[in-house]
Amino acid sequence: MKQQRHTVIRELLSKAPIASQDELRQKLAGRGYYVTQATLSRDIHELRLSKGPDGYSLSNGNGEEDDSVPGIREVLASFGLEVRQAINLLVLITKTGGAQPIAAGIDYEDWAEVVGTVAGDDTILIICPDGEQAGRLKSRIEGYIG
Repeated sequence: MKQQRHTVIRELLSKAPIASQDELRQKLAGRGYYVTQATLSRDIHELRLSKGPDGYSLSNGNGEEDDSVPGIREVLASFGLEVRQAINLLVLITKTGGAQPIAAGIDYEDWAEVVGTVAGDDTILIICPDGEQAGRLKSRIEGYIG
């Protein structure tokens, strides 16, 4: 099922960029693939999709993996602006359009301090189990966006 879904995503993106995760989710649903935001974030990361001003597109034009795709450190350094803590929650402010790729990267990292993420256009809510773990994660992220 996952490989078939990835094939459909590549096919959709080979026609034109897709503006948002929600638009991609809707197009997949139109093809009979109903996925959660978390699954779609993992798919985006695994397919190494690029997000530019026009939306998501295939990284190198053919849907194959490209080793030059940046990791979470590079994405945070490029798009991350500020992180704030509220007890066990972190709010990560990004450049416009940077929240979804960063959240997908954080989800993919599978850090123990992260229960989940919710991404908008320029803001990510990161939910941590407790304040101590949130503090550790805040320090790590600050080091990357530094």
